[in-house]
Amino acid sequence: MTPYLELLQPYPFTRIANLLREIVPNPEKAPLRLSIGEPQHPTPGFIQQALVDHMQGFSRYPETVGSLELRQAILDWLTVRYQLGSTRLSVEHLLPVNGTREALFAVAQLLADRQPCALVAMPNPFYQIYEGAALLAGLQPLFLNCPADQGYLPDLDAVSPAQWQEVQMIYICNPGNPSGAIMPPTMLQRLLELADRHDFVILSDECYSEIYPDENQPPPGLLEVCRQLGRDDFARCLVFHSLSKRSNMPGFRSGFVAGDAGLIKSFLQYRTYHGCAMPQPIQQASISAWRDEAHVLANRQAYNAKYQAVQPAITKAFGVQRPQAGFYFWLNLKQDDQDFAQRLYREENLILVPGSYLARDTPAGNPGRNHVRLALVGELGQCIEGINRLVACHARALDS
Repeated sequence: MTPYLELLQPYPFTRIANLLREIVPNPEKAPLRLSIGEPQHPTPGFIQQALVDHMQGFSRYPETVGSLELRQAILDWLTVRYQLGSTRLSVEHLLPVNGTREALFAVAQLLADRQPCALVAMPNPFYQIYEGAALLAGLQPLFLNCPADQGYLPDLDAVSPAQWQEVQMIYICNPGNPSGAIMPPTMLQRLLELADRHDFVILSDECYSEIYPDENQPPPGLLEVCRQLGRDDFARCLVFHSLSKRSNMPGFRSGFVAGDAGLIKSFLQYRTYHGCAMPQPIQQASISAWRDEAHVLANRQAYNAKYQAVQPAITKAFGVQRPQAGFYFWLNLKQDDQDFAQRLYREENLILVPGSYLARDTPAGNPGRNHVRLALVGELGQCIEGINRLVACHARALDS
């Protein structure tokens, strides 16, 4: 058995279960869970119907590369969303995948050149798949802290040239999980300069890109910045997108990776052996989703309504405004996050994610400590109730 498996840490939700195992929640309060970032809005009916209409496709092996129709639908969406019409982007630059999680993990196994001291850079806090992918590829994570005083973004200049030289790939999450912070184009340009100088690959997880408050200011993407710089080959760049958040399709496990055509070609070869082709009915449902924007707008409006309903209470209690994108709140409690999570469960029967579970200890500390993450994915009434319970418990904790 691979020795790297022993390096993996428990997933945050396993740690939460252990943290709360001995606690009896308040029986007078109905259980509420704002911890898991799983979209709860219904999958649009026309997408479900596309799946039903093509059920016979489950009787055939799908191609790993995906159908040309699906790749064209994705290409059309990318071209419009990120204004890529002036580039040479084609279907050879993209590949359907079974959700971003699977692809974000697998790509590290493809790209890893197991050299001594080889590094995989990633934000801290982070999506734990990044760390697991690095470790199981035989590489070491390099955690880039994202504290509040940096706008919850990494300080790229804090990494030494010697460290950058050992970096083989960097994961970025843009917009970020858990903070919702957006990397500005200038930071992405700086990252591209570093990638060129030190020869590493940028892996941009953009699965929250379609949940944002202002219709006139969608978050920028890595390929968009490449276009602005005239990098039509998208060298050293791969972006990962998903229908889970955009179209409320988490169970469909459908997304894509796009960018550097040479890397895509190699990833296709890897995945042919990996055995992870997307079933044809899922492809057809995905085509319907990528070709429609009305349901995406309605989805954003539903999140806007929830943020507007709970924002006054959050701002009053924590001094925090709505994040730039995504469906989380990342709150600084100014008290121990694990202790507060236990108290919240005991008194309010409410579960959130302790921030320290989403980050790792570094010489500069754990940037998730004293924070909690909550997801506004449930029904409006549930979100309002959950925030009211959180604020009440937080006020009692500060008074005690």
